[in-house]
Amino acid sequence: MSKTTKHSKSATRLVHAGRDPRRFDGFVNTPIYRGSTVLFPTFASLLADDQPYSYGRNGTPTVDALQAALAELEGGHASFLTPSGLSAITTALQSFVSSGDHILVSDSVYRPTRRFCDTVLKRFGIVTTYYDPLIGSGIADLMTERTRLVFTESPGSQTFEVQDIPAIAQAAHAAGAVVVMDNTWATPLFFKPFDHGVDVSVHAATKYIVGHADAMLGVVTTNEATAAAVAKTHDALGLCPGPEDVYLGLRGLRTLGVRLRQHQASALTLADWLAERPEVAQVIHPARPGDRGHDIWKRDFTGSSGLFAIVLKPVSREALAAMLDDLELFGMGYSWGGYESLILPIDPRGYRTATTWQTEGPALRLHAGLEDVDDLKADLEAGFERMALLG
Repeated sequence: MSKTTKHSKSATRLVHAGRDPRRFDGFVNTPIYRGSTVLFPTFASLLADDQPYSYGRNGTPTVDALQAALAELEGGHASFLTPSGLSAITTALQSFVSSGDHILVSDSVYRPTRRFCDTVLKRFGIVTTYYDPLIGSGIADLMTERTRLVFTESPGSQTFEVQDIPAIAQAAHAAGAVVVMDNTWATPLFFKPFDHGVDVSVHAATKYIVGHADAMLGVVTTNEATAAAVAKTHDALGLCPGPEDVYLGLRGLRTLGVRLRQHQASALTLADWLAERPEVAQVIHPARPGDRGHDIWKRDFTGSSGLFAIVLKPVSREALAAMLDDLELFGMGYSWGGYESLILPIDPRGYRTATTWQTEGPALRLHAGLEDVDDLKADLEAGFERMALLG
């Protein structure tokens, strides 16, 4: 499709991967293909199924363009689009397990992933064991003869534990298990999962890939050995994102590099500023020296995104509400990765099972958007002033 090569820099790949303007009369963007029915020219062609597209659910040129670009950027063999990040996760999980199997899942995982394991997979007779995300090579001790899959997420959802993916992958592969990683936080730019032993990478493309908070999209990217299993499950589940959402994913991908650099810079600036605030007990950001995940992050990652967390010193619920309710630039919402800044109270105590979350004060997850960072500081400072009035 594109003319990028393995020697191309990531910025070049972002612009050109998956594009073929000559195929579309010179238009630089792949058009939106909407449709279900695809006609065959002859009876013989129908029987041979000899054309690239046979039915809208099975793919279109728009879908192919984004899938090809994402596989290239992440260094995988094949990518498969889904309607959401969660559907990408559930597709990957279902591709490798059967009734009676056992899987290992990081205790810091995205909560809907846990819910799927504890409900749907449990109902199908699949046993899930949650493990300490910092376990590293020690995960070998949790492997059983029925362990088929190890699910990782690095950094962890909400609490940002950085996992030793190469060590976990080595132990998993020695036991014959597949390694799946949720790579949404780092994106294909800042972590290359297949270079670190991962077999299947999943993303909520809704986040940084789309980048504008206006589409739902997921992606599963595989190595060569796992591609067939995921393709079979993806097809059987009938997964197909909407054409406009796919197009918005393609559009967002072209500016991912410049956006992510700004998200990274603003988040680090805010994190350093918050670390000096008297209201803040702890900043959790793996790209900051001194963070418990920093050493592994520095070894394995090439950058950081706009998402991190802080723990406040003890404060009343009313005071916290006074801070959050009147913020002008930080919205409260359950997503991240868009151009807008977000803030969300978090409390993992109710669902952790292999680890504990113990803080005296409330925790907040922040996403640094593309606003001017001085304005973001001023918004938070005004919030802290409101909080102080109620104590």
